[in-house]
Amino acid sequence: MSEQTTPPKTGLRALVVDDEAPALSELTYLLRHDNRIGDIRTASNGADALRALDSAPVDVVFCDIKMPGLDGMALARVLARFADRPQVVFVTAYDEHAVDAFEVRATDYVMKPVRAARLSEAVRRVVTAMAAATGTGPTGPTGADETIPVGLGGVTTFIKRSQVRYAQAQGDYARLHTATGSHLVRTSLTTLEERWAEAGFVRIHRSTLVSLPHIDAVITGHGGCKVRLGDVELQVSRRHLRDLRDRLSLSGGAASAPTETSPPSSASPASPDPSQT
Repeated sequence: MSEQTTPPKTGLRALVVDDEAPALSELTYLLRHDNRIGDIRTASNGADALRALDSAPVDVVFCDIKMPGLDGMALARVLARFADRPQVVFVTAYDEHAVDAFEVRATDYVMKPVRAARLSEAVRRVVTAMAAATGTGPTGPTGADETIPVGLGGVTTFIKRSQVRYAQAQGDYARLHTATGSHLVRTSLTTLEERWAEAGFVRIHRSTLVSLPHIDAVITGHGGCKVRLGDVELQVSRRHLRDLRDRLSLSGGAASAPTETSPPSSASPASPDPSQT
């Protein structure tokens, strides 16, 4: 059978999708022992999963990636078009799809073999993301701090959105800059701008997006306007200056960012060139 049901109970409605019966059984077993999970249904492939979702909605889909026919990534892209989109948690033995998972806005990416503690953390992230989306979390819509998988030297690591100070366009990709380094992700700056607007990110240049909470100062002078984030200064284009000032005035923490006037003779650090990052 491609679909089974458990007796109804309160908690998150979950759909578990995996074409391998042992993996499906193990994941279902672990989820049944999490009191935040309610009804659990299962499907053995992407097509069966869509049929299950057509009969009744769920809050979260725990999904393998490599499956015959409609694979997990394709299923997630279909789910992204749902009016009431369920959270998606990928559960897979392969780490090379982590960047793609970010692109389809997966809530988490869990590696097999699945540990109970790691799965519990994934459920916590689902609960937090759902609370943030409905505005019922402690800090409203931006309460959930998004986890971003990034690749470096063949190893996938994770950073938090709150660690990103600014992002710069690099072709069809975007480079995310943190206090300790930078990471290339397969998504456009425009997508990040739309997705992270409520988290305090604003465009200051056609190729640059900055996090308002990380702005230390706004610097004005004969060379125009720049923002300082730590030891980096970034140019603000005239086109985006007014929007930046409006967002700063409306933003609680960033509103206190002081405005400095650069002396005519002072030389300030050059803004990073997106083409060389």
